[in-house]
Amino acid sequence: MKLSFSRMLFFLLGYILCFSNIASFNNHFVDAETLQNFTLFDMEKQLKVGDEHAAKIIKTTHGDTYECMDFYKQPAFDHLTMRDHLLHYKISSLNNSRTRKINDKNFGFIWENGVGCTIGTIPIQRVTKDKLLRLNSYSNKFKPHGSWNFTYNQYIVHSDQHHYAVARTKRGEKKSYTGASMVISVHDPEVRYPQFSSARMHFQIGDDFIQVGWTAGKNECYNSMCPAGIILVRSDIPLGVLRGPPGVRGSKQVSYDTYGLLKDKVNGNWWLEFGGIQIGFWPANRFQQSLANSIEWGGEVYSASLPGPRMGNGYFPLLDPYYDAHVCNITTVDENFNIDRMVKNIETFSDNNRSYKVNEDLDSGLPVGHIIYFGGPGKM
Repeated sequence: MKLSFSRMLFFLLGYILCFSNIASFNNHFVDAETLQNFTLFDMEKQLKVGDEHAAKIIKTTHGDTYECMDFYKQPAFDHLTMRDHLLHYKISSLNNSRTRKINDKNFGFIWENGVGCTIGTIPIQRVTKDKLLRLNSYSNKFKPHGSWNFTYNQYIVHSDQHHYAVARTKRGEKKSYTGASMVISVHDPEVRYPQFSSARMHFQIGDDFIQVGWTAGKNECYNSMCPAGIILVRSDIPLGVLRGPPGVRGSKQVSYDTYGLLKDKVNGNWWLEFGGIQIGFWPANRFQQSLANSIEWGGEVYSASLPGPRMGNGYFPLLDPYYDAHVCNITTVDENFNIDRMVKNIETFSDNNRSYKVNEDLDSGLPVGHIIYFGGPGKM
């Protein structure tokens, strides 16, 4: 799967209620998902990558351990499609001291050393063999999904499944996309192992997809936990970093993250932006088609044969951004790279209105564009 990014998409940063920051809590910054089953050989190879190539070990202020890996030796370059393209993806800014100072100023507070990794290396989270084995055993269940396989409300609810409360581009419309973005509120829904609860943007590219956002739960299949294939370009922004503090319901101090995906006009790569900064990209040759078919924004949970977990902030929406989990400033970018900031061609969908709901407000009166409210207490 891939992802592409370009500066032209992401000027929505800093809009009134919508701003971004990185801190920490029980929410993890998500990159994307393209899942394949691991073999034992694949696991051993992934576990050895850090030992062979790590420049040093560093920790976040919340105690998570990362290995500083040489840019060209990061796991994404092990893919067969990348072996003849290493020099093509040289990132000149890695050796730019001016950029380094900006990096430290923006994201140094994440790290115990106040800096992050050294220039020319990128942070890769350390993964234990036990966790990789556990995820492989349940990979199909933990794998994130889009909601398009569902067209109705499920009144007969299975105990081991995914549930959605999202706004999505309308089914059947023959539109193609080269990008999308959102600003999303940050919360800390309660989950039980092995459940997860996420708030994300799902970007479908043929049979492949990218998801970006945050997730709560320790069994999610994102970032270093499953092979996502993103090529990271920042030495100070890690994937999977703890987020927070989460928003407090009814408070005017709402915490937000800003995400963007955009296809590069020149080489077709798919770029990820977080908080207005390019984090990494998925090479174009990882995807079977060049344009996205559909996009959705909102919540997804995995129940794992337990009472359904909370979604968003755990409450049904009241259509109030101070009380609800929500997405604002959504945009889409069409095949000609034209940006749509109103995004009227969407429908709301929840597969179980008894547990999770979603509403939209196209004309809220606030300067944040189209707002999508979602969430629920779960427990079916």
